[in-house]
Amino acid sequence: MRFSNSLTIGRSPEDVFNFLAAFENVPQWNYAIVETHKTSEGPVGMGTTYRQIRSLPSRGEETFRVIEFDPDRRLAIHGDLGSFEGTLTYELEPLRGGTRLTNSAELEAHGLMKLAAPIAAGKVREAVAANLERLKEILEQG
Repeated sequence: MRFSNSLTIGRSPEDVFNFLAAFENVPQWNYAIVETHKTSEGPVGMGTTYRQIRSLPSRGEETFRVIEFDPDRRLAIHGDLGSFEGTLTYELEPLRGGTRLTNSAELEAHGLMKLAAPIAAGKVREAVAANLERLKEILEQG
């Protein structure tokens, strides 16, 4: 399953990247995540690992690692994300008065979800778009 969502945020690429790269912020803007904690030492960068608790579609623990870290430009993670394994990429493009954020997902379903993945793809994309709108709202409110 592959999809992407884009939106414009009225904040600088630096502000958007710094908020995204502080993965402990994820529960503020992703309604399915209860908590996110760094599990590796040192500053956030390539190879940093995290554990998070998901509440939807069912409660569970998942892990991911940072696989791309290009400040103010690009950030990507790979890991177990709910019923999927995959990669989420965040690309930031400076615009006059803001940032164009494009979130791309490449996800592969596990278990029984493989059968439902074609049907679920649209709903997953819509849920991600809703989360990005919440991210925009938080960043623009300061």
